[in-house]
Order: sequence, then C-alpha cells, then structure tokens
Amino acid sequence: MSLRITRRALIGAAATTISAAALAACSKPGSTSTPGSADGATLTIYNAQHETLAQEWMDGFTKATGIKVTHRQGDDTEMANQLVAEGANSPADVFLTENSPAMTLVENAGLLAATSEEIRGQVPSQYRPSTNAWTGIAARSTVFVYNTDKLKQADLPASLMDLAKPEWKGRWAASPSGADFQAIITAILQLKGEDETLSWLKAMKQNSTAIKGNSAVMKAVNAGEFEGGVIYHYYYFGDQAKGGQNSAKVGMHYFGHQDPGAFVSISGGGVLKSSKNQEAAQKFLAYVTGKDGQAVLRDGTSFEYPVASKVAANEKLKPLSELDAPTIDPATLNSPKVVELMQEAGLL
Repeated sequence: MSLRITRRALIGAAATTISAAALAACSKPGSTSTPGSADGATLTIYNAQHETLAQEWMDGFTKATGIKVTHRQGDDTEMANQLVAEGANSPADVFLTENSPAMTLVENAGLLAATSEEIRGQVPSQYRPSTNAWTGIAARSTVFVYNTDKLKQADLPASLMDLAKPEWKGRWAASPSGADFQAIITAILQLKGEDETLSWLKAMKQNSTAIKGNSAVMKAVNAGEFEGGVIYHYYYFGDQAKGGQNSAKVGMHYFGHQDPGAFVSISGGGVLKSSKNQEAAQKFLAYVTGKDGQAVLRDGTSFEYPVASKVAANEKLKPLSELDAPTIDPATLNSPKVVELMQEAGLL
C-alpha cells in the first residue's frame, strides 16, 4: 500500500494522527509486532527514492524474509521535514532518500539509530557517513549534458565553476528548486566555502534558465533550446533505454579531476530510533545493501550506481572508479545553508 503525503500535511498533530491510523490500516488483522523483533513486523518506509526502484527493493525483501512492507512516497525535503515534525511519534521505521542532505537533516535532529555491523561491513566507508547514523544505498553522478549540434568537446566547460563566467550567459539550464540540484550545491559549499558558493549562485541567476525537473532540462537541451544543462547521469540512460526521444542529440560531459561538478551524490537509508521494529528495519537496509538489493541497481531500469557488496554497475555506465569525484563526507553536507544561500541569490 502506498500513501502519498501532500505538502499540506507536513506539519501538525493531525498528520501524526493520520499517520498512525494509516499504519494500522496497512497491518494484517490479528498480526502483532514485537519491539526489536522481525517476527510479525510490518515495516513502514518513508520513501523519497524513485518509487519503482524502492518497490523492487520492498518486494524482494518481503519475498526473502516474509516481512511485509508499506510505504509513503514524497520528495527528499518533504519527507525529511515530515520526520522532523513527527519526531519520536513518527510511524516510520526506515527513511530512504535520493540525496544525502535530507538524511543528514533527520540525523541532526537526533532521530536515527546507528546502522548495524552487517550493513557497515557491506558498504565501503566512502559511501556512508563517518557517523554511521545511516548508510549509502545507491549513487548518482553529476554531469553536464550538452547539445551535440551546438557544442563540441573542445567547447565544454572544464569545471562546473566555469558556468559562472560571463561567456556562459543564457547558454545553460538547471532545476534549482529540486533536491537533486541543491545536493550538488551542498558539494560546492563544502569544497569552496560560503563566499565562493554565493558568488557562483548569483552568477548562475544571471547566466542560467531555471526549468523544473532534470528530465525537462535534458529535453530542452536535446531540442536545442540551450547548449547545455546540469543534471544527474541516470536521466540520460533512462531516456536512452526508452528509445532516446529526449536525448538523441545529447552528449554527457563528466568533469572529473575532483571538481565540484564531479560530485557523486549518495542516496541514503536510515532506521528511525522511534521504530518499534528495529530488527526488521535493520534487516531491510541489510537487504538493500546486500548482493540481491544492489543487483536491482545493476540489472534494473534505475541506472543508478550500486555502492555496496562489491556489485558492479550497469555495463552502460561509466564506472564509479573512473569518475574522479571529490572526497566528501556526506554527514557534512549542509542543506539548510544551501537553501539560505540560494534564496539570497534569488534562485528560490
């Protein structure tokens, strides 16, 4: 059962009451859940990952363990704010995100339990926070997509920071209101500091065009409306798998060289301290980060990178080891400050 949370219900006691009632409605009559036990548990996932991907994980986990799962769907910021508002009264057992800053927001509110030794053993340290309050479950690479009729390799920006230069005015697009793009800005903030980040954002306001959604950015680049745009890699591969209608004239540029534009965003998974199903919740994340769960990323249609259990990426993707991404502890990414800076720059 999937229950979609609206922004209208983000804050307030009424949301918590509805949450508890919905959880009860999803449980099998007569079933019981013992705190800390997987027996008889029905897990509630607050899911900000792509719903189809999360559903594959949930279905696979239930098949492997017999533990039932229900979920609520929303975006990163929406779900993180919901959890902070609900606090210890949240019915959620597990939180899944597309980008790590939302997970850090919940962690900083003191709402997450430490991940199990099994999970930490499956996920290399570069793909989880130093705090071990949650774990990486997947990854996506920042890329500059460009129209191959309008730009050649020699014309491409050497760094993401170059897009602030006057010569790029009116030539590129992005989706600044989305959690994906804001995660990229958290990397700039971590690597370059507040002053340089604000300066870049102000230049972005002058140079770029805001479009809602990464797919829409790529579509506009493909149509020749813009020479380039900043998105995550998997939008291109997803469209190519469907026939390439919106990517036929699109090339992908990986910045590399540990540039802010080579940022690899970690999707996160965490167990709520308030969960009454701690053992089952940890088992769920162990499944997602295990070989079967990571194989869903390799073999499925998400085109996101596996990060655990030594599972290789889809063969169509540039290997993670070749991206030359900057080294960033995801626990340090500061999404509230990014929102503040983007508002100051007039992008939000």
